[in-house]
Amino acid sequence: MKRREIIKGLSLLPVGVTTVGTLFTAKSAQATPSGKAKRNLLTELGVRTFINAAGTYTSMTASLMHDEVVEAIAQSAKQFCMLTEVQDKVGEKIAQMVHAEAAMVTAGAFSALTLGMAGILTGVDKEKIKQIPHNLEASGIKSEVLLQKAHYDGYEQALYNTGIKLIPVETAEDVDRAVNEKTASMHFLNCNALEGKIMHEEWLQLAKKHHLPTSIDIAADVPPVSNLWKYNDMGFSFVALSGGKAIRGPQSTGLLMGKKDIIAAAKLNNSPNGVTIGRGMKVNKEEMLGMYAALDRYINQDHDKEWKIWEERITIINNAIKNIEGVTTTIIVPPIANHTPTLHVVWDNKQIKITREEYMEKLRQGTPSIEVIGNKDGGFNSTVFMLNNGEEKIVAKRLREEFLKAK
Repeated sequence: MKRREIIKGLSLLPVGVTTVGTLFTAKSAQATPSGKAKRNLLTELGVRTFINAAGTYTSMTASLMHDEVVEAIAQSAKQFCMLTEVQDKVGEKIAQMVHAEAAMVTAGAFSALTLGMAGILTGVDKEKIKQIPHNLEASGIKSEVLLQKAHYDGYEQALYNTGIKLIPVETAEDVDRAVNEKTASMHFLNCNALEGKIMHEEWLQLAKKHHLPTSIDIAADVPPVSNLWKYNDMGFSFVALSGGKAIRGPQSTGLLMGKKDIIAAAKLNNSPNGVTIGRGMKVNKEEMLGMYAALDRYINQDHDKEWKIWEERITIINNAIKNIEGVTTTIIVPPIANHTPTLHVVWDNKQIKITREEYMEKLRQGTPSIEVIGNKDGGFNSTVFMLNNGEEKIVAKRLREEFLKAK
């Protein structure tokens, strides 16, 4: 699904639902060394938990962290250290992993885009850093960024936040005409690559021709794992990635990776430095180390084995509903963003007497609560890469039950 389609699907999410699910109840019953049961704050506050058969969406708290990540966070929370030193040391290791000259942990992919753009605009000039997002041209800062028309999806707001103006282009000729003394860079939205007229290689060639830096947003475009270094190897000046999706780092983290001078400038635009656009984009030491642990685990895991598990899980869910009269299912793999086995489900409302909204609400209010995501065809999509072991059977059973009830 494209991100703008995801936004439409998320409009189906509930407001103020307080049904308590079962995801954390087992942990809440564990005893502490003192003999007292551990507090489960989600249960205590009446927060609904659910089986995530939708995917890594921010509003659904994206992904669950592995034990190694939680341990890294817990261990580092007990000691003091200098924040910039953690950022530098973690960044050095991550840069090696992703074939970049430099890297840093950011407050999500959106923050990575803003900070990377700021780094291009200001360099290490502290006076310019104080000016953005205001007075760009008056401060001698280049203020225009080229973006293909098909690559507008709302997340370009991260670039707008630095005060720049986006210039829409469609063809190579448009790029040649658009470049002028105000042009700061060229930006590429990877998940919309197939919808644009200029692909990565040509985009980079055009940027090189005009001596311009290039940025690329790959927020939700891992897996495959190779995308972690693909665009650095291609020569993009900076790459922005979400850390809390398939990599399963802290949800509030992202990665900015790319050329050494841009990352150095981005750090100066970032917290803990004051009078900067990034002062409010604070990333704590626990998140930095958690992101590092998550990335290390992700790169070194068996991705072929994981894919086979996903295929097995999606098949179990598909088999449970594909033969119900009036229901049509298709297993797809989105080509770029959210690149995992996905079950696309639609139905004939004459045979299945329920709307998409009603069906999804039935899943949401059931026990256990389940979330799927609406698709552009009036049905829903279900993924399995955020499921815990055995949850695919629960999802399969519940999907089938609700369809049979509605026949």
